[in-house]
Amino acid sequence: MNFENIRLEKELYNITNKSFTKALTELDPDENYIGTPLEGLDAFERQLKRFDIKIQGRDCDMVEKFFSTTESSVLFPEYVRRQIKKGLDDNSILPDIAAAVTYVDGVDFRSLVIAESGSDAAVEGASVATTSMVLGASSTRLTKYARKLLNSYESVRKQRIEAYGVVLQLVGAHISRSCNSLAATAISTGITPSTIAGNSIAYSDLATFWSSMTDANMDVMLCSPAVMASILALDEMKGTVANYMQSGRAVTPFGVTLIKCPSLAASGDIIGIDSTKAAEIYFGGDVIVDTDKILATQNKEVVCSVHIGVAKLYDKAIKVLKTVTS
Repeated sequence: MNFENIRLEKELYNITNKSFTKALTELDPDENYIGTPLEGLDAFERQLKRFDIKIQGRDCDMVEKFFSTTESSVLFPEYVRRQIKKGLDDNSILPDIAAAVTYVDGVDFRSLVIAESGSDAAVEGASVATTSMVLGASSTRLTKYARKLLNSYESVRKQRIEAYGVVLQLVGAHISRSCNSLAATAISTGITPSTIAGNSIAYSDLATFWSSMTDANMDVMLCSPAVMASILALDEMKGTVANYMQSGRAVTPFGVTLIKCPSLAASGDIIGIDSTKAAEIYFGGDVIVDTDKILATQNKEVVCSVHIGVAKLYDKAIKVLKTVTS
């Protein structure tokens, strides 16, 4: 079936266990376009081309272009979802701390509990050291974060799609910061913190903190913006400027990536983790957008949400350093 002949209808959003793009891709497989000028576009992007809807660049269309026909209007909720998800992903610390990501069908999850006992010394008639893994004793409910964008169709129809996309990305960014805060709290709760030696953070504090993780390899430090600025101002960190210019990442001389996390501003804590062992992130599906409401009200109200849970996998892969002295 050619992408120009597909019948677009809002029921494509309501197929169980399938996203709009997945349902569309089944009708219009990507492999049909290998070796053609359309290779590299997904099924949704091919529909944008079909209706000549330009979502960015110098010739970007107005929002009203989506509503030129009944069929083209069906594409609008997916555009909204993608822009919100982009804002969420661009501002998320979760990829930097997640050792594993799990998608669950329900609204709760049971995390793994890892415990260790015994000595790693050579076995000479003694008991063998043990690592045990069991499911948590009880289920934990996923946390739902949602946000509503209110606007009238008349207020946005003459706006460039690209500019409206920026607003949608801001909505996603707000949700992302809430998810980041949940993750930082979940992984640091129950971890006994260490403290800096003096009244302000020094490079020696960072080195000592990094070396204190003996059963894992600390490769990420989560810091508030103020604490991160103090670290970057240290003389020993001057060499990170070149790395930042090349990669966009601030990395200490001993190989730890510094990640800005505004939710730590109140405590001033630094959370050091081994991102390959520390945490498991649970999602109750992808970003959810109320499609029916968008289409029925011509974009008067956009409601989006995510369901998320965070669990520690291995306590020894997490350390906390207090930078505020009392």
